[in-house]
Amino acid sequence: MLEINRVVLIVLDSVGVGSSPDADEYGDGGSNTLGHVARAAGGLKLPNLGSLGLGNIIPVLGVPPAISPLAAWGRLQPASVGKDTTTGHWELAGIILKAPFPLYPEGFPLEIIRAVEAAMGRKILGNVVASGTEIIARLGAKHMDTGWPIVYTSADSVFQIAAHEDVIPLAELYDLCLKARGILQGEHGVARVIARPFTGKVGSFVRTGNRRDFSLKPPRRTILDCLSTAEKEVIGIGKIENIFAGRGITLGIRTGNNKEGMAQTLTAMGEARSGLIFVNLVDFDMHYGHRNDPLGYAGALEEFDRWLPQLLGVMTDTDLLIITADHGCDPTTAGTDHSREYVPLLVWNRKIPSGICLGERQTFADVAATIAALFGIDWPGPGTSFHLLL
Repeated sequence: MLEINRVVLIVLDSVGVGSSPDADEYGDGGSNTLGHVARAAGGLKLPNLGSLGLGNIIPVLGVPPAISPLAAWGRLQPASVGKDTTTGHWELAGIILKAPFPLYPEGFPLEIIRAVEAAMGRKILGNVVASGTEIIARLGAKHMDTGWPIVYTSADSVFQIAAHEDVIPLAELYDLCLKARGILQGEHGVARVIARPFTGKVGSFVRTGNRRDFSLKPPRRTILDCLSTAEKEVIGIGKIENIFAGRGITLGIRTGNNKEGMAQTLTAMGEARSGLIFVNLVDFDMHYGHRNDPLGYAGALEEFDRWLPQLLGVMTDTDLLIITADHGCDPTTAGTDHSREYVPLLVWNRKIPSGICLGERQTFADVAATIAALFGIDWPGPGTSFHLLL
């Protein structure tokens, strides 16, 4: 068995690899984020991911299957109900949800809006389903005039609050989100309350990188809790600390984009000597998947691929790298919602023999079970560890 002292778990947010068996139930039959992005771009240049075995998981134009993949490879099937960020990350950490988070395709009920307004001490604008860029273009001028925050949702279980940073400073916006989070519990417990700050002038508003997510607390212990209880470091980079409401995180590092996330990962490699470095790279989903921009998506994948050798170069014999995703968000489909898909699984260590196929795993929670096994931590499930295959 491998002797592992540190695991780097990187979530390429929304990089799905083909519709799951139940995708039709979600309206996502035929979705294939990675495959369709590659086709739309006329092929992807991902030599480093290709050498690890990305092209062995599914056909990817421009990324042929490796004869002897350097990483163990496979894909994970979602077992939880739902296809949102929180659901995907929680399942990777060992929680399988049997019921979905609530959705609000017609906006939030009046009693919720009135309660939120009372807690905030101000009126709100919006309360509609909309994209973030569209809603600030439509209501941004009125927001500037009134000082009222803009509330909107999407096909995901989210309560989003948009505000201009010069009208509602960041600290105040985050406080408004915390107040909304306190109300949105139980029956109306949305997965995330999200601060969506923006800047600019009327007609040219731009969302900033100061987004912050306020998630529900996980309903039970995750592998993060188990690791921190065992006095292992758990560093969350990007959205991780927010997704888990701080639970099990010993150090949270917020980032505004993939470039910052990758830089902070390298910094953490130099500072954390043991435990888990859990990274979310959000640009694939936020900037390209939801905006139906397959060429931008392709560019972000190629940027990550160019950076990957820097990470591999600082990893030691007792480090393990896991690259995966949390759901799909196929930018070539008519809608802008997440898609119900398998996610990739690439597992690399200097001592792993080449060419190991991990197959199609039945749940993302196999990642949690594997991390527990590698650290010798008792894990009651769910998930099945693949550590003995490495």
